[in-house]
Amino acid sequence: MSVQTVDPDLAALARLKDAHDKLREQIAQVVVGQEAVIEQLMIAIFARGHCMLEGVPGLAKTLMVSTLAGCLSLQFSRIQFTPDLMPSDITGTEVLQEDRTTGARRLEFVRGPVFANVVLADEINRTPPKTQAALLEAMQERQVSAGGHRHPLPDPFFVLATQNPIEQEGTYPLPEAQLDRFLFKVFVGYPSPHEERQIYRLTTSGDVPQVMQVLSGAEIPPLQQLVRRVPVSDHCLDYAMSLVRHTRPHEPDALPYISKWIAWGAGPRAGQALILAAKARAALAGRTSVSVEDLRALAHPVLRHRLVLTYTAQAEGQTADTIISKLLHDVPEHSGISAVDGQVAQVFRS
Repeated sequence: MSVQTVDPDLAALARLKDAHDKLREQIAQVVVGQEAVIEQLMIAIFARGHCMLEGVPGLAKTLMVSTLAGCLSLQFSRIQFTPDLMPSDITGTEVLQEDRTTGARRLEFVRGPVFANVVLADEINRTPPKTQAALLEAMQERQVSAGGHRHPLPDPFFVLATQNPIEQEGTYPLPEAQLDRFLFKVFVGYPSPHEERQIYRLTTSGDVPQVMQVLSGAEIPPLQQLVRRVPVSDHCLDYAMSLVRHTRPHEPDALPYISKWIAWGAGPRAGQALILAAKARAALAGRTSVSVEDLRALAHPVLRHRLVLTYTAQAEGQTADTIISKLLHDVPEHSGISAVDGQVAQVFRS
């Protein structure tokens, strides 16, 4: 009698899909609507990336993140960015401590709120560049340097930075090089009439829904590594590269409107982000390889903050999203094998 063995990575992939379904179910008990935003937040977490979230106040941005952190058993921290916020208010500072028995004095590092699994940087554009840079250094290096010592940040580590699009007085917009560190820029829109009615009913009653833990924090890093091992066909790789390269106005095959509307296009980090995010989207859906549809579905949040538009584009009413939509229509998808599902077990075992 033969015993059938189950590939551990394929079992983990099934576990990830099941967790994804349960996460959506749990979050829906607390947050009404915003399915696309929640989906992109989950993709970013399992792709080991960070998110920039843009929306007017009162759209449950903080509630979404704190609920997601609770479902994943992650430590959540919220930092309200203000013009007088100092870098040490985020990262922590060294404090002089005295040993009462010996009288000896020494400097001891007191950790700041950035030492959490999920950090909500609320209104990041309200603080000066020096303080912004302190957070972005932690995002890139996943550590904090103080007094000649390096303090590693918790793993997993995820930053969600929010911006208010309608208040520009007294703000310090992030430079493009710093925006490029974010995997996604996600727009949070107004709810539909039906969703808004549900929000009023839910938030003005005495019942407070309680969410259940779906995954432990220790389970997330192995699942993030699993996402990176999801295979991508050369066909999908070439399509992602073609999309990114077509955003650059100085390429020989640049489309006429790209040279007119874009001053600077996306760099290689955009292609890396697009492929990693597509891997996470496929894995969360329980699929064993990336498809072109995964790349197309995530092109807007990956590319919109990486394009520098010309004055002509702004004068003609063009936005990064309208240009990306035209690229998705005009950039051809060359023939080739777009899925490698049959090879997935071999790829995972190698």
